[in-house]
Amino acid sequence: MPADSSSKQAKNVIEESAAVCPGCFGTGVKIIEGKGAKICDECQKRTGVTLLEAARIPARYADCSFSSFRDPKGTGSIYWALMKAKMLVNEYPAVEKGLLLVGPVGVGKTHLAVAILKGLTEKGVPGLFCESGSLLKQIQDSYNPISQTSEMRVLAPVYQAEVLVLDELGATVPTDWVRDTMYQIINKRYNDRRLTIFTTNYADEVHSEQNELEPAPRSFSRKKSSERIKEMTTLEDRIGTRLRSRLYEMCNVVEIEGDDYRKTHH
Repeated sequence: MPADSSSKQAKNVIEESAAVCPGCFGTGVKIIEGKGAKICDECQKRTGVTLLEAARIPARYADCSFSSFRDPKGTGSIYWALMKAKMLVNEYPAVEKGLLLVGPVGVGKTHLAVAILKGLTEKGVPGLFCESGSLLKQIQDSYNPISQTSEMRVLAPVYQAEVLVLDELGATVPTDWVRDTMYQIINKRYNDRRLTIFTTNYADEVHSEQNELEPAPRSFSRKKSSERIKEMTTLEDRIGTRLRSRLYEMCNVVEIEGDDYRKTHH
């Protein structure tokens, strides 16, 4: 990741593009004779495009939007999640909490998170998409025991993004380093009151079906299978008690139930 934050990078690009706009001459406002001032549509459109590029949404999710979200017929929680996601975009910036999208694989959590990010960039809000496992790997690879400069090149955009989507929270094997690093990242955003959207496969309670079907982590192979599964299958188990406590204040929980769309659709 570059040294500058995604917000600064996006604003620099926006300023450069706006400066050459023939309609508003970089002001963002057009003067229409006899009608007064109005927002420059051309600048607003270009602003959304540059912010979308700065958000670093993976190519796999480039087409994700509210309009392309899966048909919610027959599953109330999917429809409710879609409504909550749209509501966040519509009400921003009068929004105090982000969302914690919880559910099994394939129910559309990442799709909704990306749709939120896209909707906010269209409103001129800088944002950033990060997959938690990839982010942790980048931090590990950049770490310098003598100087933390390289590490901060990775962390600065994550800290400073006005809106952050953190995908697959809790997916990485929860070592002490993983928990401490995720706490450092999320606690920083918590203290700065920055909006964050999380997705996770891990709920706060383990259902009986999950106990029977979920494979046990390899790192706990010395324990009985049933003990291993119960020990690491809640969100608090995966990210730690301190961080789960932070999320209560940072996010509204949206639980999504349903079948794996990738499996049923194809």
